[in-house]
Amino acid sequence: MHSLKRFIPATFVVLWATGFIGARYAMPWAEPFTFLAARFVLAAILFAILTVVLGSKKASREEALHAAGAGILMHGIYLGAVFWAIHRGMPAGLSALIVGLQPLITAVLAGKFLGEAILPRHWAGLAVGLVGVVIVLWPKLGALGGGVTAATLTASLVSVLGMAAGTIWQKRFASGGDLVAATMWQYVGGAAVMILAALAFETHTVVINGELIFAMAWLVLVLSVGAIFLLMVMIRDGEMSKVASLFYLVPAVTAIIAWALFNEQLNTLQIVGMAITTFGVALATARPAKGRTEELRT
Repeated sequence: MHSLKRFIPATFVVLWATGFIGARYAMPWAEPFTFLAARFVLAAILFAILTVVLGSKKASREEALHAAGAGILMHGIYLGAVFWAIHRGMPAGLSALIVGLQPLITAVLAGKFLGEAILPRHWAGLAVGLVGVVIVLWPKLGALGGGVTAATLTASLVSVLGMAAGTIWQKRFASGGDLVAATMWQYVGGAAVMILAALAFETHTVVINGELIFAMAWLVLVLSVGAIFLLMVMIRDGEMSKVASLFYLVPAVTAIIAWALFNEQLNTLQIVGMAITTFGVALATARPAKGRTEELRT
């Protein structure tokens, strides 16, 4: 089992990167908050079933509240703000670039609230990774269009803060209990926020067709169940700055998937950016040598 854990980060990055497929198919047919509310409700139901099937330990009231709080931030605020900004015309490339600030913000918060030691090597890796993300996304930043407004920029920044704060909250307050039960309560929290937002701001217009059904199935099963569960495992077992740095790899993997599935452009500059990003993540996540670790402790 321990040997399989080494594949968790790579599997998470690939699964997370496929999220754009569902969003690409879903957004023409449903409003963002309405779509996300349905997605989170379905995910919560699935995890509730899993808790029964797997005989998961029931979360205490405190554990449930902390998990729901993390879900409000990680799912409701993060995804709600991203989907809303893109629905209002924010280019996906620019949105991804802003969201790319998340590992740096998470590292700062981890140092302040979790007491994690962020070494110069980690900061260098995070900085190099961000440079690589900019290079990968650069070709997509040309067509900014009219969707770049104060509102969409603010929403994108709010999404970054939501994800960073949510992962810190999860690590500090909600990592001790059963992961399946905790993830169920996360989606309860995320669903509550999205239901309220949909009732307040949307018309609830939904066009049910093959593309929307595919998007919902993909995002619930692959992202909400598969990727999020792997993320919870990494948050529980790892340092937040290292876990967060993996998000730098998502734009590169997304670009490769878009090239393979939709014949989107993938030029030499982007490939160089991918190599730089990978190097940055390696710097940020590499384990120090034993001797160096002992030296740092003394």
